[in-house]
Amino acid sequence: MNNLTLVIPAKYEASTLPIVLKELEKYNVKKVIVIPKYDNETLEAVKNFHCEIVHQKGEGFGSALIEGIATVKTKFLCIFNADGSFDPKYLEEMIKLLENGSDFIFNTRYEKNGGSDDDTFLTYVGNKIFTYICKILFKLNISDVLFTYVMGKTDAFNHLELKNKDFTFCIELPVKARFNMFKSMSLPSYERSRISGKKKVNEFKDGFLILISIIKLFIINKWKKKLH
Repeated sequence: MNNLTLVIPAKYEASTLPIVLKELEKYNVKKVIVIPKYDNETLEAVKNFHCEIVHQKGEGFGSALIEGIATVKTKFLCIFNADGSFDPKYLEEMIKLLENGSDFIFNTRYEKNGGSDDDTFLTYVGNKIFTYICKILFKLNISDVLFTYVMGKTDAFNHLELKNKDFTFCIELPVKARFNMFKSMSLPSYERSRISGKKKVNEFKDGFLILISIIKLFIINKWKKKLH
């Protein structure tokens, strides 16, 4: 898997990231760790691991991913969590699906053989609602739009010109992939519990921002269609 880079946003993950990197040592993948400049504890925790460090300039989850993706030089890249919730055993299957013609692989917790030890009732219900809205508005064929365990061709990621700097990045990615007619597939996977700490998602605040982002994407898409 030397043609794969994992992009790992890691804000205040000093206690979990070394465990994740240790698990990843048996996989032949490159690793880009995106850490805010002020998070000295996480920077210190990973100094002895073989990985590329990107000092995040902007703020937010999406900003970390955008800055990390911009550095990737391999054919494929995968968004990967620093908290231990993503199981790397799915990486090889995802690459095979990309090599067989797909552009993006969206892992899903909500199909047979999928599941989660980290989902709450609110995140589950919210995700189901947003997934349904995206299916109606954008004809998205994936079943877990907010799950960011996503692998794709690096050229395809770059083509999307992703801009959302907060958690709404997670909705911008699949919707823009659909707008650009890229071939996307779902892969059932199991989300593990975080090694430690709490989710950084605020269910109500981020849910509202995601809804606004969906509306904006819908309006932009309608406007572009009228121009053509």
